[in-house]
Amino acid sequence: MRIMPTDREIKLNPKKYILSTTDLEGNITKVNDYFIEICKYSQEELIGANHNIVRHPDMPKAIFALMWQYIQNGQNITAIVKNMAKNGDHYWVITDFEIRRDHDGNINRYMAFRQAAPKKIVRTIEPLYRKLLEIEKADDMEASLEYLLNFVTEQGTDYNGYIQKLEKRSQLTLFILSKIKKLFL
Repeated sequence: MRIMPTDREIKLNPKKYILSTTDLEGNITKVNDYFIEICKYSQEELIGANHNIVRHPDMPKAIFALMWQYIQNGQNITAIVKNMAKNGDHYWVITDFEIRRDHDGNINRYMAFRQAAPKKIVRTIEPLYRKLLEIEKADDMEASLEYLLNFVTEQGTDYNGYIQKLEKRSQLTLFILSKIKKLFL
């Protein structure tokens, strides 16, 4: 059954993090209670499901292609993502990815740490994402990705740098995030 998006936004607690771990194919292996509360899926529905279970149709495929490119190359990335709960409601998050490796240095899982995206960032990113979706519908994902890469290059950076410029998190927030990452390992 395909879930239809609503126009309702879920208000996230800016002091809480949505946490998940996936295998190399993007299948969920671990979630925290806040993820379950927000997305409205049970733990049993989430574990083993592909992470695109919460993908909102307003999200350009080019963003996910770029995120996968980063993490599969062993690079962390920060992204702005609109997700969709089981009931069709949506929520915007700043997602920080962390790559985890085994004892031999091989990537063995991905971790995502999400918190509420400030409205100012959402207002800035929404027009870009709408443009990317238009390009994907008219052409294809590759054309959308090319537009995105040209856009961020014109900004003097890459996507990761662009998002980091938009968010400008405080040192305290970054310190707290680093502690949460260590706890979730």
